[in-house]
Amino acid sequence: MSSRHRFLRDASLLAISASASRAFGVPNFLARTTREVVQALSAMPTLEGAGVHITRAIGQPMLRNLDPFVLLDRMHSNVPADYLPGFPDHPHRGFETVSVILEGHMRHHDSKRNRGDIVGGGAQWMTAGRGIVHSEMPDQEKGWVNGFQLWVNLPAREKWCLPYYQDLAPQKLAEGKLNAAGSALRLIVGHHDGLVGPVRQRPTEPFLATLALEDDRPVEFELPAGHNAFVFVAGGEIAIGPEKRETTSADGTLAILGAGDRVRLRATNQRSLALVAAGKPLGEPIVQRGPFVMNSEDEIAQAWADYRAGVLDKG
Repeated sequence: MSSRHRFLRDASLLAISASASRAFGVPNFLARTTREVVQALSAMPTLEGAGVHITRAIGQPMLRNLDPFVLLDRMHSNVPADYLPGFPDHPHRGFETVSVILEGHMRHHDSKRNRGDIVGGGAQWMTAGRGIVHSEMPDQEKGWVNGFQLWVNLPAREKWCLPYYQDLAPQKLAEGKLNAAGSALRLIVGHHDGLVGPVRQRPTEPFLATLALEDDRPVEFELPAGHNAFVFVAGGEIAIGPEKRETTSADGTLAILGAGDRVRLRATNQRSLALVAAGKPLGEPIVQRGPFVMNSEDEIAQAWADYRAGVLDKG
């Protein structure tokens, strides 16, 4: 059975189980399951912006999207020529961009006169909505620049909303310990053990966190059942899944998770890092062309026309 078939099977079984629980009054805890890895793939090297070296995990030929996620890029280099060209002015419409900076800085400004600097350990959640033109420039002459950009789709009813930013300094993120060894989670959006991420409520009800696993003791936490979810290993090596059914993923690997309401992670032999995300699938057509994510080719054509006419971010 292929990974994609297992993914669809697991999703169907979860839906049936939840329906049966509601129909017969079965307590919810009986349906609790730990997610397994149904597909693992390596991020692919590519160039973006003015020549920035990145690796792409979602949005590549092997995985065009994982509804509601339409792109996941990683920037990870200590060679200035790899990142200093940056991402000069470019447009967006129809979705949300999430920048997660682990090391280094990312300066940004846009056509609405917003500007700022995302520092290491911080993040930014930008809702492009009806349209914005902005730039993102790595701000470091030497040393590591290390981080992610995740694109989260918006439902059709929200694609024409006003642009909105949340710049999140490190101290604004919710941080909690995962075990006695000091393994920790930094929560950008969602809920965990009484913690609430600072990002405002979003249509896709997302969960997004970075994890630092300090030893090989496993950690477990909840992810919303019915959400699509993934783990991206950003350092070390992590075994993912229930005990005795783990899948081991190395640095640079995207692990797509099957059905369930929990995730279990274990660093195998060294300190390890991960980005963990989950989002409610929208089930709408996804038409992605360059910097625009809409529901139809006509809407994409209109976005390009508006950009060329200088009115993408007007109105």
